[in-house]
Amino acid sequence: MTQFNTPDLVGDSPAWLSFIWIAFLVSISLMLLGIFFIPVDWWVKGYLYMGTLFLTASTLTLSKSLRDKHEYERLVNLVKSARTEQVLSKFES
Repeated sequence: MTQFNTPDLVGDSPAWLSFIWIAFLVSISLMLLGIFFIPVDWWVKGYLYMGTLFLTASTLTLSKSLRDKHEYERLVNLVKSARTEQVLSKFES
């Protein structure tokens, strides 16, 4: 019987994760500062702040959903591969 081995999982490096967080914090900070200093009425600033908030939240939700879909598809393919190996091993016997 062939043993099914899972591939080694390699995560992101600490340097890459630090870069992502720094880039995110710098970009959101500069956007909020830019809105704060723009010479328009308070209601326009409020609209821009609200748009920034919703755009950021929807981007994070989209990226999480895409990652979850990818992980789900990997799991389904892993199960299908294991079933195929099981059927083949029974057929070969």
